[in-house]
Amino acid sequence: MALPKYKLSKSRRDKRRTHQKIEAIQISVCPQCNEPKLPHHVCHNCGSYKGRIVIEGKEA
Repeated sequence: MALPKYKLSKSRRDKRRTHQKIEAIQISVCPQCNEPKLPHHVCHNCGSYKGRIVIEGKEA
């Protein structure tokens, strides 16, 4: 088994772990119905995407 030759400092260890953080989900507002939605996704409330009705939503 491979063993570390020297002890890693806390600073060096934590620099490696900086990319393992959890980020909050970005939420945008639908321009048609002003409901929160995920960016680049169809609005689940009104069914529109980029100003066009793509699917029938709850309002329609």
